[in-house]
Amino acid sequence: MEALRAWRASSNLLGFAASRAAKAAPAARPLRPHVRCCSPAAASTTKPPPPPPQDRRRRSASSSSSSTSDRESIRAIRLKKVEELRGKGYEPYAYKWDRTHTTKELQDEYTHLENGEVCADVAVSIAGRIVARRAFGKLVFMTVRDDSGTIQLYCEKDSLTEEQFEQLKTIIDIGDIIGANGSIKKTEKGELSVYVKNFEILTKSLLPLPDKYHGLTDVDKRYRQRYVDMIANPEVADVFRTRAKVVSEIRKTMESFGFIEVETPVLQGAAGGAEARPFITHHNSLQRDLYLRIATELHLKRMLVGGLEKVYEIGRIFRNEGISTRHNPEFTTIEMYEAYSDYESMMNLAEEIVTRCAMATHGKLRVDYQGTEISLERPWRRETMHSLVKEATGIDFNSFGEDLESAKNAARGIKTESNENISLQACSSVGHVLNEVFETVVESSLVQPTFVLDYPVEISPLAKPHRRYAGLTERFELFICGREIGNAFSELTDPIDQRGRFENQIKQHNAKRAAMTKEVKSTEGKHEEDDFSYEVTLDEDFLTSLEYGMPPASGMGLGIDRLVMLLTNSASIRDLFFPRNDERALPR
Repeated sequence: MEALRAWRASSNLLGFAASRAAKAAPAARPLRPHVRCCSPAAASTTKPPPPPPQDRRRRSASSSSSSTSDRESIRAIRLKKVEELRGKGYEPYAYKWDRTHTTKELQDEYTHLENGEVCADVAVSIAGRIVARRAFGKLVFMTVRDDSGTIQLYCEKDSLTEEQFEQLKTIIDIGDIIGANGSIKKTEKGELSVYVKNFEILTKSLLPLPDKYHGLTDVDKRYRQRYVDMIANPEVADVFRTRAKVVSEIRKTMESFGFIEVETPVLQGAAGGAEARPFITHHNSLQRDLYLRIATELHLKRMLVGGLEKVYEIGRIFRNEGISTRHNPEFTTIEMYEAYSDYESMMNLAEEIVTRCAMATHGKLRVDYQGTEISLERPWRRETMHSLVKEATGIDFNSFGEDLESAKNAARGIKTESNENISLQACSSVGHVLNEVFETVVESSLVQPTFVLDYPVEISPLAKPHRRYAGLTERFELFICGREIGNAFSELTDPIDQRGRFENQIKQHNAKRAAMTKEVKSTEGKHEEDDFSYEVTLDEDFLTSLEYGMPPASGMGLGIDRLVMLLTNSASIRDLFFPRNDERALPR
Protein backbone atom coordinates (compact mmCIF):
# COMPACT_ATOMS: atom_id res chain seq x y z
CA MET A 1 0.00 0.00 0.00
CA GLU A 2 2.82 2.38 0.87
CA ALA A 3 4.50 1.76 -2.50
CA LEU A 4 1.20 2.28 -4.38
CA ARG A 5 0.52 5.55 -2.56
CA ALA A 6 4.00 6.80 -3.35
CA TRP A 7 3.65 5.85 -7.01
CA ARG A 8 0.33 7.67 -7.34
CA ALA A 9 1.74 10.71 -5.60
CA SER A 10 4.80 10.73 -7.85
CA SER A 11 2.65 10.51 -10.96
CA ASN A 12 0.36 13.35 -9.81
CA LEU A 13 3.30 15.55 -8.86
CA LEU A 14 5.16 15.07 -12.11
CA GLY A 15 1.96 15.71 -14.05
CA PHE A 16 1.65 19.02 -12.22
CA ALA A 17 5.33 19.75 -12.92
CA ALA A 18 4.79 19.13 -16.60
CA SER A 19 1.92 21.62 -16.80
CA ARG A 20 3.97 24.31 -15.06
CA ALA A 21 6.88 23.68 -17.43
CA ALA A 22 4.61 24.09 -20.43
CA LYS A 23 3.36 27.45 -19.14
CA ALA A 24 6.79 28.72 -18.12
CA ALA A 25 8.57 27.69 -21.33
CA PRO A 26 6.09 27.02 -24.18
CA ALA A 27 8.87 26.59 -26.71
CA ALA A 28 10.44 23.74 -24.76
CA ARG A 29 9.45 20.10 -25.23
CA PRO A 30 6.74 19.41 -22.60
CA LEU A 31 7.34 16.96 -19.79
CA ARG A 32 5.53 13.66 -19.95
CA PRO A 33 3.12 13.04 -17.06
CA HIS A 34 4.49 9.59 -16.14
CA VAL A 35 8.24 10.01 -15.90
CA ARG A 36 10.31 7.16 -14.46
CA CYS A 37 13.94 7.99 -13.87
CA CYS A 38 14.96 4.34 -14.31
CA SER A 39 13.14 3.60 -17.54
CA PRO A 40 11.76 6.68 -19.34
CA ALA A 41 8.57 6.34 -21.32
CA ALA A 42 8.46 6.88 -25.07
CA ALA A 43 8.51 10.51 -26.19
CA SER A 44 5.64 10.18 -28.60
CA THR A 45 2.04 9.30 -27.78
CA THR A 46 1.95 7.15 -30.90
CA LYS A 47 3.87 3.99 -30.31
CA PRO A 48 6.42 3.48 -33.12
CA PRO A 49 7.16 0.02 -34.49
CA PRO A 50 9.95 -1.78 -32.62
CA PRO A 51 13.40 -1.18 -34.14
CA PRO A 52 15.43 -4.09 -35.45
CA PRO A 53 17.77 -5.84 -32.96
CA GLN A 54 20.86 -4.09 -34.30
CA ASP A 55 19.49 -0.72 -33.07
CA ARG A 56 19.62 -1.72 -29.40
CA ARG A 57 22.59 0.50 -28.56
CA ARG A 58 21.06 3.46 -30.37
CA ARG A 59 17.80 3.05 -28.48
CA SER A 60 19.69 2.81 -25.20
CA ALA A 61 21.52 6.06 -25.92
CA SER A 62 18.25 7.77 -26.90
CA SER A 63 16.56 6.54 -23.72
CA SER A 64 19.43 7.82 -21.59
CA SER A 65 19.31 11.20 -23.32
CA SER A 66 15.54 11.41 -22.77
CA SER A 67 15.91 10.60 -19.06
CA THR A 68 18.57 13.29 -18.66
CA SER A 69 16.35 15.83 -20.43
CA ASP A 70 13.41 15.02 -18.13
CA ARG A 71 15.59 15.36 -15.06
CA GLU A 72 16.97 18.72 -16.15
CA SER A 73 13.44 20.01 -16.86
CA ILE A 74 12.30 19.02 -13.38
CA ARG A 75 15.41 20.59 -11.90
CA ALA A 76 14.67 23.87 -13.70
CA ILE A 77 11.12 23.88 -12.31
CA ARG A 78 12.35 23.27 -8.78
CA LEU A 79 14.97 26.00 -9.06
CA LYS A 80 12.15 28.41 -9.88
CA LYS A 81 10.41 27.26 -6.71
CA VAL A 82 13.56 28.05 -4.73
CA GLU A 83 13.57 31.54 -6.21
CA GLU A 84 9.87 31.92 -5.44
CA LEU A 85 10.39 30.94 -1.81
CA ARG A 86 13.26 33.36 -1.37
CA GLY A 87 11.24 36.07 -3.08
CA LYS A 88 8.61 35.65 -0.38
CA GLY A 89 11.19 35.78 2.43
CA TYR A 90 11.57 32.04 3.07
CA GLU A 91 14.96 30.31 3.22
CA PRO A 92 14.65 26.89 1.52
CA TYR A 93 17.92 25.63 3.08
CA ALA A 94 17.49 25.93 6.84
CA TYR A 95 20.14 26.02 9.55
CA LYS A 96 18.46 23.72 12.08
CA TRP A 97 15.18 22.31 13.32
CA ASP A 98 14.29 21.36 16.88
CA ARG A 99 12.75 17.89 17.03
CA THR A 100 10.93 16.41 19.99
CA HIS A 101 10.60 12.90 18.55
CA THR A 102 11.79 10.58 15.84
CA THR A 103 9.12 8.85 13.76
CA LYS A 104 9.78 5.53 15.51
CA GLU A 105 9.41 7.14 18.92
CA LEU A 106 6.01 8.48 17.90
CA GLN A 107 4.94 5.13 16.46
CA ASP A 108 5.97 3.37 19.68
CA GLU A 109 4.51 5.95 22.08
CA TYR A 110 1.10 6.34 20.44
CA THR A 111 0.47 2.90 19.00
CA HIS A 112 -2.30 2.42 21.57
CA LEU A 113 -4.59 5.11 20.10
CA GLU A 114 -7.93 4.02 18.73
CA ASN A 115 -8.90 4.75 15.13
CA GLY A 116 -10.12 8.33 14.87
CA GLU A 117 -8.65 9.33 18.26
CA VAL A 118 -6.94 12.74 18.52
CA CYS A 119 -4.44 13.89 21.19
CA ALA A 120 -5.07 17.60 20.81
CA ASP A 121 -3.14 18.57 23.95
CA VAL A 122 0.07 16.90 22.73
CA ALA A 123 2.68 18.99 20.85
CA VAL A 124 5.28 17.18 18.79
CA SER A 125 7.92 18.24 16.29
CA ILE A 126 9.48 15.97 13.66
CA ALA A 127 11.64 16.30 10.55
CA GLY A 128 12.38 14.11 7.57
CA ARG A 129 12.23 13.56 3.83
CA ILE A 130 8.91 13.44 1.97
CA VAL A 131 8.67 10.08 0.24
CA ALA A 132 4.96 10.16 -0.69
CA ARG A 133 2.35 12.86 -1.18
CA ARG A 134 -1.32 12.92 -2.13
CA ALA A 135 -3.95 15.68 -2.10
CA PHE A 136 -7.74 15.49 -1.76
CA GLY A 137 -9.36 18.93 -1.88
CA LYS A 138 -8.84 20.47 1.54
CA LEU A 139 -6.61 17.61 2.74
CA VAL A 140 -3.00 16.81 1.91
CA PHE A 141 -1.34 13.63 3.17
CA MET A 142 2.43 13.23 3.14
CA THR A 143 4.66 10.39 4.30
CA VAL A 144 7.85 11.56 5.97
CA ARG A 145 10.86 9.33 6.55
CA ASP A 146 13.72 9.91 8.98
CA ASP A 147 16.53 7.62 10.08
CA SER A 148 14.22 5.55 12.28
CA GLY A 149 11.16 5.03 10.06
CA THR A 150 8.13 6.80 8.58
CA ILE A 151 5.00 8.61 9.73
CA GLN A 152 2.13 10.32 7.99
CA LEU A 153 1.55 14.08 8.05
CA TYR A 154 -2.14 14.99 8.12
CA CYS A 155 -2.44 18.48 6.67
CA GLU A 156 -5.88 20.11 6.80
CA LYS A 157 -6.55 23.45 5.16
CA ASP A 158 -8.45 24.81 8.18
CA SER A 159 -5.45 24.13 10.48
CA LEU A 160 -2.89 25.99 8.32
CA THR A 161 -2.55 29.47 6.94
CA GLU A 162 -3.74 29.95 3.38
CA GLU A 163 -0.17 30.56 2.25
CA GLN A 164 1.13 27.36 3.86
CA PHE A 165 -1.64 25.26 2.35
CA GLU A 166 -0.83 26.75 -1.05
CA GLN A 167 2.82 25.78 -0.54
CA LEU A 168 1.75 22.21 0.15
CA LYS A 169 -0.06 22.10 -3.18
CA THR A 170 2.35 24.00 -5.42
CA ILE A 171 5.83 24.23 -3.89
CA ILE A 172 6.52 21.03 -1.94
CA ASP A 173 7.80 18.03 -3.90
CA ILE A 174 8.61 14.45 -3.10
CA GLY A 175 12.23 14.47 -1.95
CA ASP A 176 11.99 17.72 0.00
CA ILE A 177 13.07 17.64 3.65
CA ILE A 178 10.62 19.39 5.96
CA GLY A 179 10.06 20.02 9.65
CA ALA A 180 6.53 19.87 11.05
CA ASN A 181 4.83 20.78 14.35
CA GLY A 182 1.44 19.59 15.51
CA SER A 183 -0.57 17.15 17.59
CA ILE A 184 -1.13 13.42 17.23
CA LYS A 185 -4.08 11.64 15.73
CA LYS A 186 -4.90 8.22 14.35
CA THR A 187 -7.04 8.38 11.24
CA GLU A 188 -10.24 6.45 10.79
CA LYS A 189 -8.27 3.95 8.71
CA GLY A 190 -5.78 3.42 11.54
CA GLU A 191 -2.84 5.48 10.23
CA LEU A 192 -0.93 7.23 13.02
CA SER A 193 -0.35 10.82 11.90
CA VAL A 194 1.05 14.15 12.96
CA TYR A 195 -1.86 16.60 12.73
CA VAL A 196 0.16 19.47 11.24
CA LYS A 197 -0.28 23.00 12.63
CA ASN A 198 2.90 24.44 11.15
CA PHE A 199 5.72 23.32 8.86
CA GLU A 200 8.89 24.61 7.23
CA ILE A 201 10.81 23.52 4.16
CA LEU A 202 14.24 22.66 5.54
CA THR A 203 15.87 21.53 2.29
CA LYS A 204 14.40 21.92 -1.19
CA SER A 205 15.24 18.91 -3.35
CA LEU A 206 16.19 19.81 -6.92
CA LEU A 207 16.39 16.36 -8.49
CA PRO A 208 13.56 13.80 -8.73
CA LEU A 209 13.76 10.58 -6.75
CA PRO A 210 13.17 7.18 -8.32
CA ASP A 211 9.48 6.39 -8.04
CA LYS A 212 8.58 3.72 -5.50
CA TYR A 213 6.58 1.69 -8.01
CA HIS A 214 9.68 0.77 -9.99
CA GLY A 215 12.36 1.67 -7.45
CA LEU A 216 16.03 2.10 -8.25
CA THR A 217 16.85 -0.93 -10.37
CA ASP A 218 19.87 0.33 -12.33
CA VAL A 219 22.70 -1.66 -10.71
CA ASP A 220 25.36 0.75 -11.98
CA LYS A 221 23.53 3.74 -10.49
CA ARG A 222 22.89 1.88 -7.22
CA TYR A 223 26.62 1.43 -6.69
CA ARG A 224 27.77 4.81 -7.99
CA GLN A 225 25.04 6.81 -6.24
CA ARG A 226 24.62 4.87 -3.02
CA TYR A 227 22.86 7.87 -1.43
CA VAL A 228 20.06 7.59 -4.02
CA ASP A 229 19.99 3.84 -3.43
CA MET A 230 19.50 4.47 0.30
CA ILE A 231 16.60 6.86 -0.35
CA ALA A 232 14.87 4.55 -2.81
CA ASN A 233 15.63 1.36 -0.87
CA PRO A 234 15.67 2.20 2.87
CA GLU A 235 16.69 -1.36 3.77
CA VAL A 236 20.13 -0.61 2.30
CA ALA A 237 20.87 1.47 5.38
CA ASP A 238 20.35 -1.62 7.54
CA VAL A 239 23.62 -3.01 6.15
CA PHE A 240 25.47 0.04 7.46
CA ARG A 241 23.73 -0.25 10.83
CA THR A 242 24.67 -3.92 11.10
CA ARG A 243 28.23 -3.12 10.13
CA ALA A 244 28.41 -0.59 12.97
CA LYS A 245 27.11 -3.23 15.41
CA VAL A 246 29.69 -5.74 14.22
CA VAL A 247 32.60 -3.32 14.63
CA SER A 248 31.32 -2.26 18.05
CA GLU A 249 30.97 -5.89 19.18
CA ILE A 250 34.47 -6.73 17.94
CA ARG A 251 35.90 -3.89 20.01
CA LYS A 252 33.97 -5.03 23.08
CA THR A 253 35.23 -8.58 22.61
CA MET A 254 38.85 -7.52 22.21
CA GLU A 255 38.71 -5.27 25.26
CA SER A 256 37.12 -8.05 27.31
CA PHE A 257 40.21 -10.19 26.59
CA GLY A 258 42.60 -7.41 27.61
CA PHE A 259 43.68 -6.20 24.13
CA ILE A 260 44.36 -2.53 23.49
CA GLU A 261 43.62 -0.77 20.20
CA VAL A 262 46.45 1.03 18.43
CA GLU A 263 46.95 2.83 15.11
CA THR A 264 49.80 2.22 12.68
CA PRO A 265 50.91 4.14 9.56
CA VAL A 266 48.86 3.95 6.36
CA LEU A 267 51.72 5.41 4.30
CA GLN A 268 54.72 3.09 4.45
CA GLY A 269 58.21 3.08 3.01
CA ALA A 270 58.07 -0.64 2.16
CA ALA A 271 55.09 -2.70 1.04
CA GLY A 272 55.29 -5.47 3.62
CA GLY A 273 53.19 -7.94 5.54
CA ALA A 274 51.56 -9.79 2.64
CA GLU A 275 51.95 -10.69 -1.00
CA ALA A 276 49.89 -8.16 -2.91
CA ARG A 277 50.42 -5.36 -5.39
CA PRO A 278 50.36 -2.04 -3.52
CA PHE A 279 49.06 1.39 -4.41
CA ILE A 280 51.97 3.76 -4.84
CA THR A 281 51.86 7.46 -4.01
CA HIS A 282 54.47 10.22 -3.81
CA HIS A 283 55.51 12.34 -0.84
CA ASN A 284 56.49 15.77 -2.17
CA SER A 285 58.45 17.00 0.85
CA LEU A 286 60.44 13.79 1.20
CA GLN A 287 60.73 13.46 -2.59
CA ARG A 288 60.13 9.72 -2.44
CA ASP A 289 57.49 7.15 -3.30
CA LEU A 290 55.45 5.63 -0.50
CA TYR A 291 53.02 2.70 -0.40
CA LEU A 292 49.49 2.51 0.96
CA ARG A 293 49.63 -0.35 3.43
CA ILE A 294 48.63 -3.82 2.29
CA ALA A 295 48.57 -5.08 5.89
CA THR A 296 49.01 -3.74 9.42
CA GLU A 297 51.04 -6.78 10.44
CA LEU A 298 54.65 -5.66 10.60
CA HIS A 299 53.99 -2.50 12.60
CA LEU A 300 51.79 -4.35 15.10
CA LYS A 301 54.57 -6.87 15.65
CA ARG A 302 56.90 -3.98 16.42
CA MET A 303 54.46 -3.21 19.26
CA LEU A 304 55.11 -6.68 20.70
CA VAL A 305 58.85 -6.04 20.49
CA GLY A 306 58.27 -2.77 22.35
CA GLY A 307 56.56 -4.52 25.25
CA LEU A 308 52.80 -4.40 24.52
CA GLU A 309 51.53 -7.96 24.86
CA LYS A 310 47.98 -7.78 23.44
CA VAL A 311 47.35 -5.32 20.60
CA TYR A 312 44.90 -4.95 17.75
CA GLU A 313 44.01 -2.51 15.00
CA ILE A 314 40.83 -2.09 12.97
CA GLY A 315 42.07 -0.46 9.81
CA ARG A 316 41.60 0.17 6.13
CA ILE A 317 43.80 -1.92 3.84
CA PHE A 318 44.65 -1.13 0.22
CA ARG A 319 45.57 -3.71 -2.44
CA ASN A 320 45.96 -2.76 -6.08
CA GLU A 321 44.34 -5.90 -7.41
CA GLY A 322 41.13 -7.12 -9.03
CA ILE A 323 37.55 -6.17 -8.19
CA SER A 324 34.83 -8.78 -7.81
CA THR A 325 31.86 -9.61 -5.62
CA ARG A 326 34.40 -10.81 -3.01
CA HIS A 327 37.24 -8.33 -3.52
CA ASN A 328 37.57 -4.57 -3.30
CA PRO A 329 40.75 -2.48 -3.67
CA GLU A 330 40.18 -1.06 -0.18
CA PHE A 331 38.71 -3.06 2.66
CA THR A 332 38.63 -3.24 6.45
CA THR A 333 40.30 -5.82 8.64
CA ILE A 334 41.11 -6.35 12.26
CA GLU A 335 44.59 -7.66 13.02
CA MET A 336 45.47 -8.80 16.53
CA TYR A 337 48.63 -10.11 18.19
CA GLU A 338 49.03 -11.82 21.54
CA ALA A 339 52.34 -12.57 23.22
CA TYR A 340 53.00 -16.01 24.74
CA SER A 341 50.27 -17.77 22.71
CA ASP A 342 50.10 -19.89 19.54
CA TYR A 343 47.67 -20.35 16.66
CA GLU A 344 45.40 -22.58 18.75
CA SER A 345 44.64 -19.49 20.85
CA MET A 346 43.65 -17.58 17.72
CA MET A 347 41.19 -20.30 16.65
CA ASN A 348 39.39 -19.91 19.96
CA LEU A 349 39.42 -16.12 19.64
CA ALA A 350 38.07 -16.26 16.06
CA GLU A 351 35.13 -18.41 17.22
CA GLU A 352 34.50 -16.00 20.08
CA ILE A 353 34.48 -12.89 17.86
CA VAL A 354 32.24 -14.30 15.12
CA THR A 355 29.70 -15.88 17.47
CA ARG A 356 29.44 -12.74 19.59
CA CYS A 357 28.86 -10.66 16.44
CA ALA A 358 26.17 -13.09 15.28
CA MET A 359 24.39 -12.87 18.63
CA ALA A 360 24.63 -9.07 18.64
CA THR A 361 23.10 -8.77 15.16
CA HIS A 362 20.77 -11.81 14.92
CA GLY A 363 20.30 -13.06 18.46
CA LYS A 364 21.10 -16.60 17.31
CA LEU A 365 23.94 -18.71 15.89
CA ARG A 366 22.14 -19.97 12.78
CA VAL A 367 22.00 -17.46 9.97
CA ASP A 368 20.75 -17.63 6.40
CA TYR A 369 23.18 -16.74 3.65
CA GLN A 370 21.86 -16.68 0.08
CA GLY A 371 19.47 -19.54 0.79
CA THR A 372 21.88 -21.68 2.82
CA GLU A 373 21.68 -22.04 6.60
CA ILE A 374 25.05 -21.45 8.23
CA SER A 375 25.56 -22.88 11.70
CA LEU A 376 28.02 -20.89 13.80
CA GLU A 377 27.60 -23.13 16.83
CA ARG A 378 30.92 -24.14 18.36
CA PRO A 379 33.22 -25.98 18.01
CA TRP A 380 33.97 -25.49 14.31
CA ARG A 381 35.56 -28.08 12.08
CA ARG A 382 39.38 -28.18 12.12
CA GLU A 383 41.21 -30.00 9.29
CA THR A 384 44.61 -29.82 7.62
CA MET A 385 45.05 -28.59 4.06
CA HIS A 386 46.60 -31.93 3.05
CA SER A 387 43.64 -33.89 4.43
CA LEU A 388 41.05 -31.69 2.71
CA VAL A 389 42.81 -31.97 -0.65
CA LYS A 390 43.13 -35.74 -0.28
CA GLU A 391 39.46 -35.96 0.68
CA ALA A 392 38.42 -34.01 -2.45
CA THR A 393 40.85 -35.52 -4.99
CA GLY A 394 42.17 -38.78 -3.56
CA ILE A 395 45.74 -37.48 -3.95
CA ASP A 396 48.14 -37.41 -0.99
CA PHE A 397 50.61 -34.60 -1.75
CA ASN A 398 52.78 -35.70 1.17
CA SER A 399 53.84 -38.66 -0.97
CA PHE A 400 55.61 -36.44 -3.54
CA GLY A 401 58.25 -35.11 -1.15
CA GLU A 402 60.04 -32.44 -3.21
CA ASP A 403 59.23 -34.01 -6.61
CA LEU A 404 57.63 -30.99 -8.28
CA GLU A 405 57.00 -32.61 -11.68
CA SER A 406 55.16 -35.57 -10.17
CA ALA A 407 53.00 -33.21 -8.14
CA LYS A 408 52.20 -31.16 -11.25
CA ASN A 409 51.35 -34.27 -13.27
CA ALA A 410 48.98 -35.42 -10.55
CA ALA A 411 47.34 -31.99 -10.41
CA ARG A 412 46.84 -31.94 -14.19
CA GLY A 413 44.70 -35.06 -13.91
CA ILE A 414 42.26 -33.48 -11.45
CA LYS A 415 38.86 -32.63 -12.91
CA THR A 416 37.43 -29.29 -11.86
CA GLU A 417 33.80 -28.14 -11.95
CA SER A 418 34.55 -25.84 -14.89
CA ASN A 419 36.57 -28.57 -16.67
CA GLU A 420 39.49 -26.14 -16.86
CA ASN A 421 43.04 -27.16 -16.08
CA ILE A 422 44.48 -26.07 -12.75
CA SER A 423 46.92 -23.20 -13.29
CA LEU A 424 50.38 -24.55 -12.50
CA GLN A 425 52.63 -22.16 -14.44
CA ALA A 426 53.60 -20.09 -11.41
CA CYS A 427 54.02 -23.09 -9.07
CA SER A 428 57.69 -23.39 -8.07
CA SER A 429 57.32 -26.07 -5.37
CA VAL A 430 55.08 -28.94 -4.28
CA GLY A 431 53.65 -26.62 -1.61
CA HIS A 432 52.58 -24.16 -4.29
CA VAL A 433 50.91 -26.96 -6.30
CA LEU A 434 49.08 -28.16 -3.17
CA ASN A 435 47.82 -24.64 -2.49
CA GLU A 436 46.69 -24.19 -6.12
CA VAL A 437 44.70 -27.43 -5.98
CA PHE A 438 43.19 -26.40 -2.65
CA GLU A 439 42.11 -22.98 -3.94
CA THR A 440 40.67 -24.40 -7.17
CA VAL A 441 38.97 -27.55 -5.92
CA VAL A 442 38.39 -27.37 -2.16
CA GLU A 443 37.93 -23.75 -1.12
CA SER A 444 34.45 -23.18 -2.57
CA SER A 445 33.12 -26.33 -0.86
CA LEU A 446 33.88 -25.06 2.66
CA VAL A 447 30.43 -23.66 3.35
CA GLN A 448 30.14 -24.30 7.08
CA PRO A 449 32.83 -22.74 9.34
CA THR A 450 36.10 -24.59 8.84
CA PHE A 451 39.63 -23.96 10.09
CA VAL A 452 42.11 -25.11 7.42
CA LEU A 453 45.38 -25.91 9.20
CA ASP A 454 49.09 -26.29 8.53
CA TYR A 455 50.01 -24.56 5.29
CA PRO A 456 53.24 -25.21 3.34
CA VAL A 457 56.16 -23.04 4.40
CA GLU A 458 56.63 -21.77 0.82
CA ILE A 459 53.38 -19.82 0.90
CA SER A 460 53.61 -18.70 4.54
CA PRO A 461 56.66 -16.44 4.88
CA LEU A 462 55.59 -14.98 8.24
CA ALA A 463 54.48 -18.17 10.02
CA LYS A 464 56.47 -20.26 12.48
CA PRO A 465 57.65 -23.72 11.27
CA HIS A 466 55.37 -26.51 12.44
CA ARG A 467 56.70 -28.07 15.64
CA ARG A 468 55.90 -31.63 14.43
CA TYR A 469 55.76 -31.68 10.60
CA ALA A 470 58.69 -30.56 8.45
CA GLY A 471 57.85 -28.31 5.50
CA LEU A 472 54.68 -26.99 7.10
CA THR A 473 53.85 -23.98 9.25
CA GLU A 474 51.54 -23.37 12.18
CA ARG A 475 49.03 -21.41 10.20
CA PHE A 476 45.29 -21.59 9.65
CA GLU A 477 42.73 -19.88 7.48
CA LEU A 478 39.06 -19.69 8.46
CA PHE A 479 36.53 -20.33 5.69
CA ILE A 480 32.78 -19.71 5.78
CA CYS A 481 30.54 -19.85 2.70
CA GLY A 482 33.56 -20.76 0.58
CA ARG A 483 35.30 -17.50 1.50
CA GLU A 484 38.37 -16.81 3.55
CA ILE A 485 37.29 -14.89 6.65
CA GLY A 486 40.49 -15.06 8.68
CA ASN A 487 44.19 -15.91 8.50
CA ALA A 488 46.41 -16.64 11.51
CA PHE A 489 49.88 -17.89 12.48
CA SER A 490 52.03 -18.90 15.30
CA GLU A 491 54.31 -15.95 14.55
CA LEU A 492 57.83 -16.35 13.26
CA THR A 493 60.18 -14.78 15.79
CA ASP A 494 63.58 -16.02 14.52
CA PRO A 495 65.12 -12.95 12.79
CA ILE A 496 67.57 -15.04 10.71
CA ASP A 497 64.87 -17.39 9.44
CA GLN A 498 62.61 -14.41 8.74
CA ARG A 499 65.28 -12.62 6.70
CA GLY A 500 65.94 -15.78 4.69
CA ARG A 501 62.27 -16.24 3.88
CA PHE A 502 61.84 -12.62 2.87
CA GLU A 503 64.89 -12.83 0.61
CA ASN A 504 63.58 -16.02 -0.99
CA GLN A 505 60.19 -14.39 -1.48
CA ILE A 506 61.81 -11.40 -3.16
CA LYS A 507 63.89 -13.68 -5.36
CA GLN A 508 60.77 -15.50 -6.57
CA HIS A 509 58.95 -12.23 -7.11
CA ASN A 510 61.79 -10.71 -9.12
CA ALA A 511 62.05 -13.85 -11.28
CA LYS A 512 58.36 -13.56 -12.14
CA ARG A 513 58.80 -9.83 -12.72
CA ALA A 514 61.68 -10.44 -15.12
CA ALA A 515 59.63 -13.04 -17.02
CA MET A 516 56.73 -10.61 -17.23
CA THR A 517 59.00 -7.82 -18.50
CA LYS A 518 60.30 -10.15 -21.20
CA GLU A 519 56.75 -11.04 -22.20
CA VAL A 520 55.76 -7.37 -22.35
CA LYS A 521 58.65 -6.60 -24.67
CA SER A 522 57.79 -9.54 -26.91
CA THR A 523 54.22 -8.27 -27.27
CA GLU A 524 55.33 -4.65 -27.93
CA GLY A 525 54.12 -3.41 -24.55
CA LYS A 526 50.51 -4.45 -25.06
CA HIS A 527 50.46 -6.89 -22.13
CA GLU A 528 48.59 -5.58 -19.09
CA GLU A 529 50.32 -5.17 -15.74
CA ASP A 530 49.93 -8.00 -13.26
CA ASP A 531 50.81 -8.52 -9.61
CA PHE A 532 54.55 -8.78 -10.31
CA SER A 533 54.98 -5.39 -12.00
CA TYR A 534 56.07 -3.61 -8.80
CA GLU A 535 59.39 -3.80 -6.98
CA VAL A 536 59.70 -5.57 -3.61
CA THR A 537 62.29 -4.56 -1.02
CA LEU A 538 63.20 -5.81 2.43
CA ASP A 539 61.70 -4.00 5.41
CA GLU A 540 65.01 -3.64 7.19
CA ASP A 541 63.52 -1.81 10.15
CA PHE A 542 61.16 -4.70 10.88
CA LEU A 543 64.00 -7.21 10.63
CA THR A 544 66.05 -5.02 12.98
CA SER A 545 63.17 -4.98 15.47
CA LEU A 546 63.11 -8.80 15.49
CA GLU A 547 66.78 -8.82 16.38
CA TYR A 548 65.93 -6.98 19.60
CA GLY A 549 63.68 -9.94 20.42
CA MET A 550 59.95 -10.57 19.95
CA PRO A 551 58.24 -12.86 22.47
CA PRO A 552 56.51 -16.05 21.31
CA ALA A 553 53.20 -14.89 19.88
CA SER A 554 50.24 -15.62 17.67
CA GLY A 555 48.49 -13.23 15.34
CA MET A 556 45.35 -13.14 13.23
CA GLY A 557 43.68 -11.00 10.61
CA LEU A 558 39.88 -11.13 10.18
CA GLY A 559 38.09 -9.61 7.20
CA ILE A 560 35.40 -7.41 8.69
CA ASP A 561 33.76 -6.79 5.31
CA ARG A 562 33.29 -10.50 4.60
CA LEU A 563 31.97 -11.07 8.10
CA VAL A 564 29.44 -8.27 7.55
CA MET A 565 28.51 -9.84 4.18
CA LEU A 566 27.68 -13.06 6.02
CA LEU A 567 25.65 -11.36 8.75
CA THR A 568 23.71 -9.11 6.33
CA ASN A 569 23.12 -11.75 3.65
CA SER A 570 24.93 -9.53 1.11
CA ALA A 571 25.88 -11.21 -2.16
CA SER A 572 28.53 -8.63 -3.06
CA ILE A 573 31.19 -6.88 -1.00
CA ARG A 574 30.29 -3.71 -2.90
CA ASP A 575 26.92 -3.64 -1.10
CA LEU A 576 28.87 -2.54 1.98
CA PHE A 577 30.55 0.54 0.53
CA PHE A 578 30.14 3.93 -1.02
CA PRO A 579 32.16 3.17 -4.17
CA ARG A 580 34.15 5.85 -5.93
CA ASN A 581 31.85 7.77 -8.27
CA ASP A 582 33.91 6.76 -11.30
CA GLU A 583 33.56 3.03 -10.68
CA ARG A 584 31.45 0.99 -13.05
CA ALA A 585 29.22 -1.62 -11.50
CA LEU A 586 30.30 -5.22 -11.62
CA PRO A 587 28.06 -8.29 -11.57
CA ARG A 588 26.50 -8.82 -8.15
